[in-house]
Amino acid sequence: MPSINENFLKLEKNYLFINIAKKVNAYKEANPDADIIRMGIGDVTLPIAECVVEAMKKGADEMGVKETFRGYEDSGAGYDFLREAVSGYYKSFGVDVAADEIRINDGAKSDCGNIVDIFGDDNVVLITDPAYPVYVDTNLMNGRKVIYADSNEENGFAAMPDESVHADLIYLCSPNNPTGSAYTEQQLKTWIDYAVRNNAVIIYDAAYEAFITDEAVPRSIFAVEGSRQCAIEMCSLSKTAGFTGMRCGYTVIPKELTVTASDGTEVSVSQLWGRREGSKFNGVSYPVQCAAAAVFTREGQRQTRENIRYYQENAKIIASALDELGIKYTGGKNSPYIWLKCPENMGSWEFFDLLLEKANVVGTPGAGFGKNGEGWFRLTAFGDRERTKEAMERIKALKF
Repeated sequence: MPSINENFLKLEKNYLFINIAKKVNAYKEANPDADIIRMGIGDVTLPIAECVVEAMKKGADEMGVKETFRGYEDSGAGYDFLREAVSGYYKSFGVDVAADEIRINDGAKSDCGNIVDIFGDDNVVLITDPAYPVYVDTNLMNGRKVIYADSNEENGFAAMPDESVHADLIYLCSPNNPTGSAYTEQQLKTWIDYAVRNNAVIIYDAAYEAFITDEAVPRSIFAVEGSRQCAIEMCSLSKTAGFTGMRCGYTVIPKELTVTASDGTEVSVSQLWGRREGSKFNGVSYPVQCAAAAVFTREGQRQTRENIRYYQENAKIIASALDELGIKYTGGKNSPYIWLKCPENMGSWEFFDLLLEKANVVGTPGAGFGKNGEGWFRLTAFGDRERTKEAMERIKALKF
């Protein structure tokens, strides 16, 4: 009989959003006429930009013609036309990333979880708390020691490093999921300096960079001095361009980033990751990569930015309602998430039940993102405009 990886037994039995779905489904079964507004899962609702859809159709058509048919993509890192487009996108906001430092993937979640394959299980992993669950779960699955940097009300949910603590791998997300907070350039420089002193690698999730409006907040960690020696950056088109159902993103590993093997050899992290991907990943489909490349054209940027502005306006609607209620929150400005303090000292799941039962509104309990999330709650701005307005009117009617 094969043995199992018993580290899996240490995880929460169900993923956070599975627990939410079970609660909502049970309530819906008991109250079939309830008009439930879902503001929990961070899934987009607007259709993909027209020029992006047309590019995908063209790519699919090419697969049906002998002269333009594509099989395996040679490098496994993504087609050159898309990697060049991503490189150009970085340059548009002042960051120099070469095309051959970019690998195309099927979304940031996959690479955030899989990147740890190339690092030893004896590494100490530092994660800010609250955190996107994939950072924690994928490291616990391999039995790594996970330590936390506290993000809380006192520091504006922007945890900073403790110089007395050593870490080998560091997960940062800015703008943050779930809290919506975003690091300034100086705050990121502090993290970079800490990583360099510890010979650590930062795994930087920039999935929400397109929502940044504050000039003091970098859209890439590579906009900050010293980052190319210690950071890996991951980004996704899921929220930037509505690719939650199409799956495409990219990871940037600078040429300068190396680690030292046990025999003292300097090893390229990019080469390690390329070797891992060559064995375990066959790439993103050609039509999807055609669609992704269209996102970075002038027209693609115009059309996708329209959708982002729509969600940003939804965030303003949510924030305005919370201001009216006197409820404290972070996020919304540089992020599609609003992280609110549960009123009347309620717990996260207590507030979840109240909103579901009294307002028929679904959000995400902060406790599901870590101990510092207890007493806090996440709402998403990715919904329909009128439904967002209706949800906030229902919440205001509760009169906290």
